[in-house]
Amino acid sequence: MDLETKALDLTQRLIEKAKKAGADAADAVVFESISMDASYRMQKLEEVERSESQDLGLRVFVGKQQAVVSSTNFAESEIDPLVERAVAMAKLAPEDPYCGLAPSELLATSFPDLDLLDQFEPSSDELADWAAEAESVALDVEGVTNSNGASGGWGRGGVALATSEGFAGAYSSSSFSVSCSVLAGEGLEMEMGYDYHSVLHREDLEDPKKIGGEAAERALKALNPKRPKSGTVPVVYENRLSQSLIGHFAGAINGSGIARGTSFLKDKMGELIFAESINIVDDPHRKRGQASKPFDGEGVANKKTALIENGILKTWLLDMATAAKLGLQTTGHASRGTGAPPSPGRSNLYLEPGTLSPEDLMADIKEGLFVNNMFGPSINPTTGDYSVGVSGHWIENGEITFPVNEITIAGNLIDMFKALTPANDLQFRFSANAPTIRIDGMTVAGD
Repeated sequence: MDLETKALDLTQRLIEKAKKAGADAADAVVFESISMDASYRMQKLEEVERSESQDLGLRVFVGKQQAVVSSTNFAESEIDPLVERAVAMAKLAPEDPYCGLAPSELLATSFPDLDLLDQFEPSSDELADWAAEAESVALDVEGVTNSNGASGGWGRGGVALATSEGFAGAYSSSSFSVSCSVLAGEGLEMEMGYDYHSVLHREDLEDPKKIGGEAAERALKALNPKRPKSGTVPVVYENRLSQSLIGHFAGAINGSGIARGTSFLKDKMGELIFAESINIVDDPHRKRGQASKPFDGEGVANKKTALIENGILKTWLLDMATAAKLGLQTTGHASRGTGAPPSPGRSNLYLEPGTLSPEDLMADIKEGLFVNNMFGPSINPTTGDYSVGVSGHWIENGEITFPVNEITIAGNLIDMFKALTPANDLQFRFSANAPTIRIDGMTVAGD
């Protein structure tokens, strides 16, 4: 019996036991994972780690009362006490008029092949070789003087979900990764460069030597930074950072915040909040996508969804409970852990590319900022006020010039969304992706 079949069998047994113990309805989820990582620093093997975990979660309903219990112990002797404890807790819980399982008519009945699992399992020696190659290439670059380390990683995980409404489904996925971080310069003038790549299939992983070379190049380009004058200028986000902006957008349309009335977009449904050329999509069925899944965390059939269409906000991200609070229907965006009820979440999120190259996008900027690193973002979810510490390069007359650091950029996300212009260099590297983005009129705090 394979792992998915065993996990599904366990979830269904949990539900059967819960109903026998007095629950009116129940759902159960099982997560299993294996991961391995090898790291190098200064051309020496530093660490090899392997971990394995398994978790189960059971949610039971007694009328409109619910309780959730979780455990990492799958022993048969522990199952009955866990079920009894869950039912007893539900009977003491306050009523929640919005809780409940997804009805059968919303449940997924067929699962697309998303090609999420690569059966290849590298050895620890192979992972160490990836890390060693990446760091060796970086350290061989003139001007690179130290290393924070490099790593090679692999993982495999699975999830099984069943509900008393008749749903049962499971899927597995794998991951392969390489990272490298090095320093250039001497003493107090050192600067860091970093690169990372993670994929679901080994054949899609970038050459570790390329990762090391990119980390070294970024470190060298960051040397001898300056602080620009404070002012209001266009800001250009590199495409490996720009996804953070659509992540903030997705957070603002999460049903939890909308139901509480705490999102700055709570009154914007059906309105133009981006330029008319902007489209933002959530696609759980993207093949080999980092956040792909054949069904949502409640077993609901999910699908590719336009969140922004021609600049207009088209939908919230909803699960069953938040949809009920808003008088709407779930959008199939439930996410699920083992220790709490489901909550809304995105899957593979992306901003469709524009028509201009990054160079053309910057061509008319007399003075501006190109951001390729950020830290410590601060977002007010109610007002959309935004600030973040960044580093990058100054733009003069359309060209990237000297490096800058220790600066802060700020704005309001409502204004920033309206002023956003994407380039044509969209790459699918993360669970959220966007091309290089330009936003005019942002405040830069430098000297």
